[in-house]
Amino acid sequence: MNTAILWAFIPTFFFVSVTPGMCMTLALSLGMSIGYRRTLWMMMGELVGVAVVAVAAVLGVAAIMLNYPWLFTIFKAIGAAYLAYIGIQMWRSRGKLAMSAEQTEVPKSKDWDLVIQGFVTAIANPKGWAFMVSLLPPFIDGSNPIGPQLIALVSIILICEFLCMTLYAAGGKGLKRVLGQSNNVKIMNRISGSLMIGVAIWLFVG
Repeated sequence: MNTAILWAFIPTFFFVSVTPGMCMTLALSLGMSIGYRRTLWMMMGELVGVAVVAVAAVLGVAAIMLNYPWLFTIFKAIGAAYLAYIGIQMWRSRGKLAMSAEQTEVPKSKDWDLVIQGFVTAIANPKGWAFMVSLLPPFIDGSNPIGPQLIALVSIILICEFLCMTLYAAGGKGLKRVLGQSNNVKIMNRISGSLMIGVAIWLFVG
C-alpha cells in the first residue's frame, strides 16, 4: 500500500472518529454510569461492528444495503427501541445500568448485553455505512492486492475508534466522580439516560 496514502488516511479518519457521534455519545454515557472498564465491553462490540461495516463497504455489500433502506429501518427500529428503553430506565434511576443513592457501584449487568449494545449501534448507523462507502474506496489502490490494504485500513480505523471511545468513556468516568455523591446520583442517572435516549433518537432518525 502507498505510504503517502496511508499517512493521509490516519489523520482523516481520526478527525472523523473523534467528532461526537452515536458511538462516542454511547461511550460517554456508559462511562458515566458503569465506568471505563465495563464500557470496554460495549467498545468491543462497537469495534466488531465498525470492522464489519468497513469490510462490507470495500467489498460492495454496503451498496446493496444503501439501495434497500427498509433493511436499515427494521434494524434501526429494534436497536433504537432497545437503547431508548435502557435510557428511560436510567433516567428513572432504575435498571441494571443506573445507580441508586444507597450504592457507589452500578449493579452488574451481563457483559454480553453491553457487547450487543455497541455492535447494534455501529451496524445500524446508516451514516457510518455511507461514510465508509465514500471514504474507503479512494484509499484503495486497484493495482495492488486488496487484502493487505483492507487489513491496514481496518486496523487504523479500529485503533482510531478505540482511542476516541477511550477519551469519551474516560471523560464520562470523570463526570461520574464529580456527580457521584449520593445527592447527585439522580442527576448523573438522568444525564446518562438522556444521552442514551439521544443516541436512540439519533439512530432511528439518522
